[in-house]
Amino acid sequence: MAPRPPEDRPQAPSNTTGSPNKAAKPHRKLKNSLLGGGAIILLVGLNAPAALDFAQEKYHAYKIAQPDYLAENGSWDMLEVPGEYKLNAIHAALLRTGKVLLIAGSGNDQKKFDSGTFETVLWDPKKNTFKKIPTPEDFFCAGHAQLPDGKLLVAGGTARYEVLDGKVTRAGGGMRVKNESPDKEITLKKGTRFRSPSGVEYVSKFDVTVPKAKRDFKIGYFASGQMKPWETKVTAAEARVFVEAAKEGAAALTTQAAQYEVVGLEGEDADNVYGLAQKITTEKQDFQGIKAAYEFDAKAEKYVPVAPMKDARWYPTLTTLEDGRVLAASGLNDVGDVVPGDNEIYDPETKKWGKGPFRYFPTYPALFLTKGGKLFYTGSNAGYGPAEKGRVPGLWDVDSNTFSKVGGMTDTDQLETSASVLLPPAQDQKVMVLGGGGVGESEKATARTAIADLKADNPAFKTGPSLAQGTRYLSSVLMPDDTVFTSGGSKDYRGRGASDILKAQFYDPKANAFRDAAEPTVGRNYHSEALLLPDGRVATFGSDPLYGDEDNTKLGTFEQRVEIFTPPYLHQDKPRPVLQGAADSFDTENSATYTTKDADRIVKARLMRPSAVTHTTDVEQRSIELGLKKGKGEVTVTVPQDPTLVPAGWYMLFVTDKDGVPSEAKWIQVK
Repeated sequence: MAPRPPEDRPQAPSNTTGSPNKAAKPHRKLKNSLLGGGAIILLVGLNAPAALDFAQEKYHAYKIAQPDYLAENGSWDMLEVPGEYKLNAIHAALLRTGKVLLIAGSGNDQKKFDSGTFETVLWDPKKNTFKKIPTPEDFFCAGHAQLPDGKLLVAGGTARYEVLDGKVTRAGGGMRVKNESPDKEITLKKGTRFRSPSGVEYVSKFDVTVPKAKRDFKIGYFASGQMKPWETKVTAAEARVFVEAAKEGAAALTTQAAQYEVVGLEGEDADNVYGLAQKITTEKQDFQGIKAAYEFDAKAEKYVPVAPMKDARWYPTLTTLEDGRVLAASGLNDVGDVVPGDNEIYDPETKKWGKGPFRYFPTYPALFLTKGGKLFYTGSNAGYGPAEKGRVPGLWDVDSNTFSKVGGMTDTDQLETSASVLLPPAQDQKVMVLGGGGVGESEKATARTAIADLKADNPAFKTGPSLAQGTRYLSSVLMPDDTVFTSGGSKDYRGRGASDILKAQFYDPKANAFRDAAEPTVGRNYHSEALLLPDGRVATFGSDPLYGDEDNTKLGTFEQRVEIFTPPYLHQDKPRPVLQGAADSFDTENSATYTTKDADRIVKARLMRPSAVTHTTDVEQRSIELGLKKGKGEVTVTVPQDPTLVPAGWYMLFVTDKDGVPSEAKWIQVK
């Protein structure tokens, strides 16, 4: 069901089925108020600025409700969300059921984290209904990817919130826990104490399990040919845990390497298990990740636990590979450091993780599966990591673990918080980077866009058309008509200085140009998302401004309103093409046939992978051109046989007519 606007606000009518919207006519009340506003302008405009502003507002409302304006620019509506279902949307994913999973976890709210209040809401855009989903972990700043069977993999999240400089009252840091016993692993519970040689004690903040030590057997021979006795070599196993001083004070500060005894262990355990730490200070303590992983079952509508990752991750990217497995890259680990390059791969068949190729990336790196199976790193990322490391774009061969740099990018110091998309159709293998800002809390923001043609012999970025202004956190959504819809963002870090950008535009890859779209009314910056719905509209969520005013004196409030964009193609006074049939997968010839009375006017078909987006990072969405054969009262679509181009999973199938009007999506599985 489309959102219902206030009675006096002129809106284009919409409906529950995605059938064509008729162009809106000005509301009678609006016409009357417009005339009144005109009188105000004539009588008191020069002496009453407030009255003039009021009249201009009325005129703007009238203008954006006109059929010609709607058909060219589209429109925005506010979704009515009942109070009990409002949440801090940190993640948004479209499921194979057509419902949208909105994940907050603790939602960047320390109080909710401390109380263990973790939230997920499932929204059905067609029925406009909401459902709370029990959330077993703090998935705040996790990663996610669509799996071949239609489940959503969610991995990582938050183990501990950051503590800023000047707020740290107890020294803390990473403790490496060693186990020299080859016979058994050992688990130390949260609250375990480690004692320094000088008697200072530190308390572990989480459970930690240390595997058994590795025992190597060797056989040697004397020169006479007699066998030596068995020789063994034991290599201690190791795990990390964050510790905090038991007491406040300078005595707990240390930058010297030392060995720590584990308080309470006795006998051989006391000899075999100990801690090592290099640095325990009162410096800023970063967020820390978790190892937990779950599959969200779209049919059962619940989280199902799977094997945890080897490394804890906060701000990781999960990227689907050609064989349906999922690569987890980067993130902050369990002591708040960027994972140094230990990537891992999830197998949906075994529900377990294995070792991946070693390569360092900043957090939330934009990694796209390309034709041929390599991953393309655009340079886009969401923040954590040094400015001089892992920022260069390139093609990564995961099998051989080789990396080929791709040059040509301008404003290379402003790739953080930039958006990246695999332009439609995916067969063209062109990737676009839009906007971005400087590292960390930098004031820098760029209007630069850049496009890399990965089919070229020597791929390189070429500068594209500029955005209207420097923009961070831009949302970019692939559309059924092969355009890219972009909206929101801010000119400064986290919308600082009231710098949200209330603009939207379409990028046309064929024309290599932007054109304006209707302006949103809700600002979107950090922690915001946008995704394509099966009915062809775009839903936008979230925003987490640092401050709420121009002077940066008032703390910001998380944006819980949901605003939906209805594109111009749904404001045409023309019917949408309609596909009929229940094919839920392609046949042995990689085709699917649907009956339709609109076959003559259908000109193209697109297979669109549903989004899973957070922190301006959406490496899931892609649009694939399908073969199209038209018959009497039917159309047949054919999908390319290339898993590097079309990874297994559930997709939305859209057909579009000669006027650019798309059908409502049909869901179909690529196996």
